Amino acid sequence: MKKSERAEIILKELKRLYPSPPIPLDHTNDFTLLVAVVLSAQSTDKKVNELTKDLFKVADNPEKMVSLGITRIYGYIKQLGLSNQKSKNIYLLSKLIIEKFHSQVPNSFEELESLPGVGHKTASVVMSQVFNIPSFPVDTHIHRLSQRWGLTKGDNVIQTEKDLKKLFPKSEWNKLHLQIIFYGREFCTARGCDGTKCLMCRTLYPNRKKKFVSKKP
Repeated sequence: MKKSERAEIILKELKRLYPSPPIPLDHTNDFTLLVAVVLSAQSTDKKVNELTKDLFKVADNPEKMVSLGITRIYGYIKQLGLSNQKSKNIYLLSKLIIEKFHSQVPNSFEELESLPGVGHKTASVVMSQVFNIPSFPVDTHIHRLSQRWGLTKGDNVIQTEKDLKKLFPKSEWNKLHLQIIFYGREFCTARGCDGTKCLMCRTLYPNRKKKFVSKKP
């Protein structure tokens, strides 16, 4: 089966399973989504949602976040991994948004990636979900599934993103990255499927007998 044929099967099945995938991180506006995505690095969306529920009640814009200060921000998110650095980043990016961007979340990759704690993947999520600009955020889960499904041979998320963008129509990118995440969580988990168990893996590689080992980014 050609790579393009696998891509067609994947797109069709994911559209059937997840026609309107929701954004998994709870938020109330552009700013709170940006903060939630920054906090989600090396943490689960579920845990982030638990902690930001209280944080966003008191700080749902950059001015209120700055007024909290680093120590109080840390108090809300201390259960997350890298919480010390994340507290500083959230405070500093809020301050920068006020001073440089007139309290508005910027809408370009260059400007977003100039903010503390915001890398390309985080910027891609914001561009995709806030501004509806075609982007293909690739995290470690999408990277893993893309390898399992034979969509990339890249050993890093940057190469995987390039390969996925070549394979799938631009109009599908914003939904597709969420659809892949939801499928991976529900059917093709890191431990629950080894490349031979879930329906997608069996369909794409019916003759695969051995466990598929992904290259970690």
